[in-house]
Amino acid sequence: MSQFDVTVIGSGPGGYVAAIRAAQLGFTTAIIEKYPTLGGTCLNVGCIPSKALLDSSEHFENAKHNFAGHGIIINEPQADIARMIERKNEVIKQNTDGISYLMNKNKITVFEGVGSFESATQIKVTKNDGSTETIESKYTIIATGSKPSSLPFITLDKERVITSTEALNLKEIPKHLVVIGGGVIGLELGSVYLRLGAQVTVVEFMDKIIPGMDGALSKELTKVLKKQGMKFMLSTAVSAVERNGDSVKVTAKDKKGEEVTVEGDYCLVSVGRKPYTDGLGLEKAGVELDERGRVKVNDHLQTNVANIYAIGDVIKGAMLAHKAEEEGVFVAETLAGQKPHINYNLIPGVVYTWPEVAGVGKTEEQLKEEGVAYKVGSFPMRALGRSRASGDVDGLVKIIADEKTDEILGMHIIGARAADLIAEGVIAMEFRASAEDIARSSHAHPTYAEAIKEAALDATAKRPIHM
Repeated sequence: MSQFDVTVIGSGPGGYVAAIRAAQLGFTTAIIEKYPTLGGTCLNVGCIPSKALLDSSEHFENAKHNFAGHGIIINEPQADIARMIERKNEVIKQNTDGISYLMNKNKITVFEGVGSFESATQIKVTKNDGSTETIESKYTIIATGSKPSSLPFITLDKERVITSTEALNLKEIPKHLVVIGGGVIGLELGSVYLRLGAQVTVVEFMDKIIPGMDGALSKELTKVLKKQGMKFMLSTAVSAVERNGDSVKVTAKDKKGEEVTVEGDYCLVSVGRKPYTDGLGLEKAGVELDERGRVKVNDHLQTNVANIYAIGDVIKGAMLAHKAEEEGVFVAETLAGQKPHINYNLIPGVVYTWPEVAGVGKTEEQLKEEGVAYKVGSFPMRALGRSRASGDVDGLVKIIADEKTDEILGMHIIGARAADLIAEGVIAMEFRASAEDIARSSHAHPTYAEAIKEAALDATAKRPIHM
């Protein structure tokens, strides 16, 4: 029986990062993955492929609507969805091949098959050909991730009533895509097909989209996406989804309690994700789950079984690839006797629409609920020279600071490259910077990042320069 110091079940961003860090720290390490390619949901059917399609569709959108304004005259562009999907698959392969390279480089043993506990220290690997192999591990890290959620009354046929996985591989551009759920996944994939010519209607139970983010971002993104042509049915509770041939009818009740319907040729169900623990054999190891089916862990990400840890989407907290990565490193370093830390308040959230949306720290709504005295500074992207030059004038930067100490409590951005800009907020808050600290720091001109400095000036002294 093969023996390892650390075995990781699942090779998504949390799992493969945990394995690499464990190997770097001198542990003999194995990783178990049931699919033929490494990388989990993120690299295969999540973050990476969706961004590939978002980039392709954004190029198409610019060619169709924005190039002429730059003096670039071309014939009417055509969207080749088959080539876009093919390119997306090429990007996936480049990334998953890269993970395989990193496993070899770090001398990590890879098992292809389903990993399930036989006991707290023994794991059975059931391979695709039905054969099995049992290994022994001093420590095990559960990193099995999540899968798309649905609603009890919806039948996912994965042809017309689909999840994000199928939406990444459509063979045609929908005529009318109905999206159930106004969160990150629904808005990103809705944006892909909206740009390619589909009519897109988003049906959302809450009274706003991206409900977990700051209200200013939700309001601005709604306005921008409406301008792009996306339609919204907010405060609307779906009650039925019926397919009839190539048509899908969604029935719901609006905020007045009246029945409404919307029909399309595809329906994307994007109502969140749920932890994936199927086939793990947790009961044989004695690992406990919470009331929502997540693996229960303590502050050290340790389960109730001392030598078994869990990270990422399978435990509590935001289902984000970078959160899982931080937790993977945290566990590996904990096992090595180090004292790592994770500040969950400083895990940024991002929506890769265009403009992009990003936030870190507390929202204004959270601070009001907590009774914290705060002040707000904001700055519109359209006041920036860089934004005017690129034509990306939608959006704003919002900085929330403590009313007395000026410490930054939250940063929220909607605008070009917000996904990259938010890192400035993360670093500032990690070192407990004040709004004045950012306001007095030189920002290159002309850049989108200048909006952060201007918002900080507004927060600390109500004296932005360019507004």
